[in-house]
Amino acid sequence: MEGREAKDRLYEQFARTARAVASPKRIELLELLAQGEHAVEALAAATGMRLTTTSAHLQVLRQARLVETRKQGTRVYYRLGGDEVAGFVAALRDLARARLAEVDRVVRDYFTARDALEPISRAELVERASRGEVVILDVRPAAEFAAGHVPGALSVPLDQLDEALARLPRRARIVAYCRGPYCVLAPQAVQRLRAKGFDARRLTDGMPEWRLAGLPVAVGDE
Repeated sequence: MEGREAKDRLYEQFARTARAVASPKRIELLELLAQGEHAVEALAAATGMRLTTTSAHLQVLRQARLVETRKQGTRVYYRLGGDEVAGFVAALRDLARARLAEVDRVVRDYFTARDALEPISRAELVERASRGEVVILDVRPAAEFAAGHVPGALSVPLDQLDEALARLPRRARIVAYCRGPYCVLAPQAVQRLRAKGFDARRLTDGMPEWRLAGLPVAVGDE
């Protein structure tokens, strides 16, 4: 194989990966799968797409080896092809924010405007948790919590937060986290908690970044 031919073949494969993520919905699907394995039906509900459209997007990702599947009865479950895929999605987000003014504008208007919520870093959370100084809330759906969560976190999906308020200690500092730095669940939870008089902050990022940092991950419902 000549050098030019080899390079062309390599770059075609690189472009294959780029084409696979050249869709907002496919990037969203990868971010959801970074939380853990999901059935196609759950992914369709979370993204607001029809089941057939969701399946078509997932097939593109599968052909690029970005996701893998397993069958259980008649249901098909998807998961990321590996941690490197989660790292790729995180790097893509960071690159877009660094190079595209519109990304930074959206982040500034929605997230930075809410950062009177005083986000807390992973390092600070680990330190405070080790001293028993915080109550950690995972406000993602329960299935994502079961697939992997910060050790010691309580599963309180955002739509169940109001019911859980009576169980939360009033004097404790609460830290909420969700799917990642641009997930809206934790900021919404913190705003609602503060409105009820709780000392609440959000984690700067989410579960995929926690996992990629090599920090301990608990699985199951507890």
